Amino acid sequence: MKYSPLSAVAVLLLPVTGTAQQAPVCNLPTTEQPALPATENPAPGEETLVIEAGKIEATLGDRPQASMSGGMRISSGNRSAGADTAVYDPDSLALLLDGNVEYRDPNTNISSDSAVFSYAGGQIIFNGAEFQLGLSGSRGAAEKIAISQEGTLSLDEVSYTTCPPGSNDWLLQAADIDLDTSTGAGTARNVKLRFQGVPILYTPWLSFPLGDARKTGLLTPEIGSAGRSGNEISLPWYWNISNNYDATLTPRLLTDRGIQLGNEFRYLTERHEGMLQVEYLADDALYNDSRHLLSYQNKSQFANGWRNRIDFRQTSDSQFFEDLGGSLSASSITHLNRSLSFDYYGENWSFLGRVQDYQTIDDAIAADDEPYQRLPQMRVQGLWPNQALGFRYSLDSELVYFDRDVGVTGWRLDATPQVEWPVERSGWFVNPSLAVRHTSYELDNTLPGQRDNANRTLPIASIDTGLILERQVKSGGNLIQTLEPRMLYVHIPYRDQDHLPVFDTITPDLNLVQLYRPNRFLGADRVADTDQLSIGVTSRILNTSSGKELISATIGQARFLSSQGVRLPEQAIDATASSDYIAEMRFLLHDNLNFDVGHQWGKGEDATTQSEARLQYRPSSDRIVNLSYRFRRDSLEQGDISWSWPLSERWRFVGRYNYSLRDDKALEQFYGLEFESCCWGLRLVSRRHISTRDGTQDSSIGLQLVLKGMTSLGTAADKLLERGILGYEPELR
Repeated sequence: MKYSPLSAVAVLLLPVTGTAQQAPVCNLPTTEQPALPATENPAPGEETLVIEAGKIEATLGDRPQASMSGGMRISSGNRSAGADTAVYDPDSLALLLDGNVEYRDPNTNISSDSAVFSYAGGQIIFNGAEFQLGLSGSRGAAEKIAISQEGTLSLDEVSYTTCPPGSNDWLLQAADIDLDTSTGAGTARNVKLRFQGVPILYTPWLSFPLGDARKTGLLTPEIGSAGRSGNEISLPWYWNISNNYDATLTPRLLTDRGIQLGNEFRYLTERHEGMLQVEYLADDALYNDSRHLLSYQNKSQFANGWRNRIDFRQTSDSQFFEDLGGSLSASSITHLNRSLSFDYYGENWSFLGRVQDYQTIDDAIAADDEPYQRLPQMRVQGLWPNQALGFRYSLDSELVYFDRDVGVTGWRLDATPQVEWPVERSGWFVNPSLAVRHTSYELDNTLPGQRDNANRTLPIASIDTGLILERQVKSGGNLIQTLEPRMLYVHIPYRDQDHLPVFDTITPDLNLVQLYRPNRFLGADRVADTDQLSIGVTSRILNTSSGKELISATIGQARFLSSQGVRLPEQAIDATASSDYIAEMRFLLHDNLNFDVGHQWGKGEDATTQSEARLQYRPSSDRIVNLSYRFRRDSLEQGDISWSWPLSERWRFVGRYNYSLRDDKALEQFYGLEFESCCWGLRLVSRRHISTRDGTQDSSIGLQLVLKGMTSLGTAADKLLERGILGYEPELR
């Protein structure tokens, strides 16, 4: 008996589970089928299977049979399969699909000449198939593909690439591959990686992600030159312990030194996050000893409002970063911080408790110049704004015990209660304030004749006022110019403080922030006596349509109305009547051209104290040029140029040249070429830089091959470029 209604066939083919839905009989296209819209997954046992065909012939009985022709499609939820013809096999409870077979779901597209669909188990097996994965844009081919109801793909004798059709610049070949599109992970066995047809890697087993999912397995190896340490190869292994724990184990072979083992463990919970890093090099052949680095950072947020921070770093020797750090910034490290702190912030009160130590790793620093330990430090601050008549009250207090092997040690108590009367109105503000600063010491290990206790109490009076004026640059235009003058007057009487120790007080560089601080010293051991008038003015030009700040310029200076007598040890008394001038300017010269300049100058022949300028041209994300200049009197004078610029559609030239005019030599220079095709890229970078504090230079050449969507091989040159070129964004990933 022959039946043409689809409903009868659907009942025959779904005797166990599911409900049949009648669908119109039509001639379905066999190619370029549109993806079905995503639907919510039905509960187990309630899957709905829809079968559509141009023509159906079915036979009822103990062994029902059916055949479909003229184009057919099977769909369930957001998955569908189609073919030219199909035959129902009652023995295997499967449909045998033939001719232009296609399968689609949100993450997968498979095409083949024939397939077997076992709807009882929800599995489809394709023979001689090609596939595309929507998550990564990758594609491939296999002799056999089995896809389960859960979305897992099993492939035999498979090739895999992210290159577009018609290009197999790199190709991953394997005896079998399992792809789990739900978790975004894949595993392969007996794997060969070919680049331009040449085998470059073989492994009996390989695990890799299909997207951004974290996956346990080997990461990109790094191969290159380590300068004075010889050649190097690093083979990191990533361990995805759980959703909030992971670790990276990195053995690193340095041909002139030995094998360095590194481990980085990270954790993230509801209240805690942190990282533990350990590096160990046994029996360094050049250093003739074992070397290590231990680093631990932790942040905790407790339910009662308390927070905890841990920052601990410890190294075996003073040359660890110079020999094994690999960068100019790492080789210039002089101290490693080690601290444990607890703090609390309430509505009006805050508290900080801390113990802090430093490891000094610069042998040139004398013992009496090393920083003090804080064992412990306790700081209490209070703020009460909007009190009666608009007054604001505050308290800043600190109790510290300073300890060190050399020099005076002891307790220091510092407390500053303050009252302010801030008044703010449209276009102006004024803030008079009065504070009393009291500092007392209980000292040990004092020199003969030096007191073991001392104190100092000083009143501090100030008034801070300013205006904010604006005008339209041109009538009817969209440009506004502001004029923002500001003046701070501070009076602090003189107190002899030469008998007080200096635990942590310095004279910071003058800048626009420091210009409006009452005390020119940073730290509690010295409070400068002054009758000081700080005057500055800022002007801006704003585009009201775009909101961009086109020009910003600030200039300021402090005038001293009386002589100053407080100083740090071995520091001359400043007898000048004014500070240096401070100026900062920012210009948006064009939509993609910025110029920033900062300058500090005084009187005399060598008027300039420090200066810096930077010009950045960035017409697009892949085109950038930076020019900068830095000067500090009696300290440094440097010029710097860095760039990233395309030479053609596929080639890009990158580089940096950092030169010391004072020392007449280059501090760091690197030049590189980047090549990018549709699915792979290459970076070649030559570098020469100062690697030690005494000026020793190292040279290296790095080569990085990037297989898009898969991995990269060689030196991690992209990290060097991101650090050395301001604004660099790697197009090649």
